[in-house]
Amino acid sequence: MSVHFNPRDITWLAFNERVLQEAMDENVPLHLRIRFLGIFSNNLDEFFRVRVAGLKRAMDFKEKVIAESFYQPPSKILQRINEIVIRQQQNFDKTWKHIQVEMANLKVSIKNAKNLTARQKEFVRQYFDEVVESNVIPILLHENTPMPYLRDKSLYLGVAMRKKDWQYSSNYAIIEIPSRFVGRFVLLPTEDPEEKNVMLLEDVITFNLPHIFSYFGYDEFAANAFKVTKDAELDLDNDIRTNFAEKIEKGLKNRRKGKPTRFVFDKDMDKALLELLIRKLNLTKKDSIIPGGKIHNFKHFMDFPDVFETYERPVERSSFTHQAFENGERVTDVILKDDVLLSFPYHKYNPVIDLLREAAMDPDVKSIQITAYRLASSSKISNALIYAARNGKEVTVMLELQARFDEESNLKWKEMFEPEGITVLVGIPNKKVHAKLCVIKKRSHNKTLQYGFVSTGNFNEKTAKIYGDHLLMTSDRGIMADINKVFNVLKKPKDDFLPVLKTCKNLIICPQFMREKIVHHIDKEIEEAKAGRRAEIIVKVNSMSDRALIEKLYEAAKAGVITKTIVRGIYCPVNQKEFKEKIKAISIVDEYLEHARVMYFYNKGAEDLYISSADWMTRNLDYRIEAAAKITDKELKKELKDILDIQLRDNVKARILDKKLSNEYVRNDKKECRSQIETYKYLKAKTSKK
Repeated sequence: MSVHFNPRDITWLAFNERVLQEAMDENVPLHLRIRFLGIFSNNLDEFFRVRVAGLKRAMDFKEKVIAESFYQPPSKILQRINEIVIRQQQNFDKTWKHIQVEMANLKVSIKNAKNLTARQKEFVRQYFDEVVESNVIPILLHENTPMPYLRDKSLYLGVAMRKKDWQYSSNYAIIEIPSRFVGRFVLLPTEDPEEKNVMLLEDVITFNLPHIFSYFGYDEFAANAFKVTKDAELDLDNDIRTNFAEKIEKGLKNRRKGKPTRFVFDKDMDKALLELLIRKLNLTKKDSIIPGGKIHNFKHFMDFPDVFETYERPVERSSFTHQAFENGERVTDVILKDDVLLSFPYHKYNPVIDLLREAAMDPDVKSIQITAYRLASSSKISNALIYAARNGKEVTVMLELQARFDEESNLKWKEMFEPEGITVLVGIPNKKVHAKLCVIKKRSHNKTLQYGFVSTGNFNEKTAKIYGDHLLMTSDRGIMADINKVFNVLKKPKDDFLPVLKTCKNLIICPQFMREKIVHHIDKEIEEAKAGRRAEIIVKVNSMSDRALIEKLYEAAKAGVITKTIVRGIYCPVNQKEFKEKIKAISIVDEYLEHARVMYFYNKGAEDLYISSADWMTRNLDYRIEAAAKITDKELKKELKDILDIQLRDNVKARILDKKLSNEYVRNDKKECRSQIETYKYLKAKTSKK
């Protein structure tokens, strides 16, 4: 069988196109369509900062070696990326124009510097004087002066200036848009109270350019937005005298010097200024130089002002309390009796926070150990841990300092935790800790009780409102014993830590052992299929790119194992003629971000089900500490399997993931996404029945 794979970066762009399609879908509420445009833009920024930067670095190595990892030579993938991104940008611009027409029908419009009323002009002048001007410092550009430092996440105005009677060429300047300090959107006064006018901060600045450059006496200005995306990889040195936190801090400073990976600009920009910027940024035709519309850094549109008629959130989009906690009983007492499976954002996140708060106040609790990857900015989880430490509990937090783009935030949490007496662990060299684990230990009536939770997602109450994840709250002795083993390794990391993790019997741990267990399960299903008996596998992950596991799925499909996958993002498998059972692969993109990782194996009717923190990617399976927990309670197994079945129904609005990366829908006559709504109704019905 000739083996084929889709390059992971190309499949990721297909995922982001599915996000863009949500913005294009007229059945999606208008404010959410604008938000999806912001998500699409933010995703693409991160893609260029990480993946495109990685491909460019890979080109420095031998193509043959690198192609094995990327499935194609990096140079070829980069060429395809540029072609796809330019096409997607064109669709993005068309979608935005269409949305603006719909906004106008609702009396909502975005004003620029040229179409203001007299009253609005006065308002914009005053707003600039009082709020903006102190944050605006132009930088003049000359051919012989070095290019100033440009921030990776910032938006800039490129300004061309001249005098009407001037025979010489224009002069140029760049201005950083200070949206970090004053926000991106300005609401303008209107004569009609039902009319809403929004102005972008760059247009406020453009309107005031004559005032900004009044010293020079220019009377003609042309201002156009642009942004630069840079390589965001942290370059960590191997100096043994430097502790890991100091290396991260140094790496963050070095990130400022990252090479540009993309230059996006207003296609109407002054040509001479455009050429000057390209030269000063040392960009070539091989780089991603992308012309676009007037507006860039669209990520801010995820927080577009609430200027539309009040959107009545359907009941199916409102989180509710899990039935186990409806009677007001302490969370601790509930999970000491029974396992509870929380499914976010359908269930409220409160029980997780309440469990930690109870532990912080319980005089019998002796210790709390928890992993932290991405905490909320005003984290209630962190607050509970701090108060636990103040109440004399032994609190240990595994804080992953290498959580991409959260490195700086996690350094700050480290600085906050340690003075409170919290032990902060920073992991194992060359291994990220991505497992989502917590164990609480208490001593009661001469007995030691342990309880806690295992999750597919971060312990972050903010993202729990929009990310689809599962969290198992349990007092299972075996699971707690395994979590303690993981923390023992993290507390005293050694080169030979794998033998300790291998002794875990109730959690499947990465690196190494999760891969082995998955292969073991797939082999058992292959044996059943070859014997003519029922064999089935369901895998739900964010990304699937690991060559070895994909080849195992190929082997299963060829043998006749019913194989179904729900993959939100990167999807590298390709259905092939030799398969006896085609792999069913769908991707669900909707208001909630599908983030859960779940594995199901029929296993002769025993039905083994796991929730996991790990995607099927080599980086997760071989280079991270990850954990999967087996769901053993019969009711919880049925609940989780039912949710998978709901999402795999053909009436779900989900895109087929196939050889051609098709963007077609699989759905019935109802155009809205049924998957998440039906999941809500299912979980809610289980509550009402009890």
